[in-house]
Amino acid sequence: MGSDFKAIPLIDISPLVEKIDDPSMVSDGDLLEVVGMLDGACKEAGFFYVKGHGIAESMMMEVRDVTRKFFELPLEEKRKIRLTPGTGYRGYQRVGENITKGKLDMQEAIDVICQSRFSKFVFMYLPRRPDYPSNFKVLLENYASLLRDLSRKIMRGIALALGAPSDAFEGETAGDPFGYLRLIGYPVSADIPKEQRTDTGCGAHTDYGLLTLVNQDDDICALEVRNLSGEWIQAKPIPGTFVCNIGDMLEVWSNGIYQPTFHRVFNNSLRYRVSVAFFYESNFDAVVEPAELCREKTGGVAKYEKVVYGEHLVKKVLNNFVL
Repeated sequence: MGSDFKAIPLIDISPLVEKIDDPSMVSDGDLLEVVGMLDGACKEAGFFYVKGHGIAESMMMEVRDVTRKFFELPLEEKRKIRLTPGTGYRGYQRVGENITKGKLDMQEAIDVICQSRFSKFVFMYLPRRPDYPSNFKVLLENYASLLRDLSRKIMRGIALALGAPSDAFEGETAGDPFGYLRLIGYPVSADIPKEQRTDTGCGAHTDYGLLTLVNQDDDICALEVRNLSGEWIQAKPIPGTFVCNIGDMLEVWSNGIYQPTFHRVFNNSLRYRVSVAFFYESNFDAVVEPAELCREKTGGVAKYEKVVYGEHLVKKVLNNFVL
């Protein structure tokens, strides 16, 4: 429900990563301690850092490095895989193409989308695949696959925190999760034509699905999270961790027990900033509604109407670009 938090909680999820898939460990004390911390973080901040997640820090750095190398390419090269309605609104987006609530965001980005029914993450909707950097495709597919599994494990912990079976988000809600990777670059203001400049890398928003994991540059503080009083709290980089936040679909499913938190990005540094976000979403066709056990905890009445996740996503996406 949100609070006047002054800092974003840091959770060592190693017991969850190691034990959550073993039914005999569901009552393990260390695991339940992590579940309790997830519950507190989701209620109080809607944001938390995770360490002990099992993804090598060297791989996290390599993903940021290959992202930065892609954005260093000449614009005409990046535009070869540009976003259009015909690409399913996936592909490269130049500075000035993204908007939040009608205002330009000072960022460039490339969306890579996947469907789990193909058994692994694949590049989709792009008219051609980037051939530079040379390890771009293989690295990001492997990385996204690891983050899908990590997201599933965190969602299992969140399910337990709500009093549900650990696999509650693996049925109709996210049995075939709609996940995607978004690579984002936040340029230095002085490098942008004056008519395209704004003071906002990304405007205040909530995310659309269940869970987001963010791999951000270690040495640039730009991500900010709004507490209940309207104060913006910095999500300062902690090397080797992911910044996690919950999204709109978890709010509906939990009947408001957990609510997503508004966040934004300001790159006020003198250096280019890279951020790589992985979005773990509901099944594209899923009809998401308040779970019975969550309704019982909140007065017995559904506070939210049913939502078809794919319709929710498309409605949001169509308002996000100036083409």
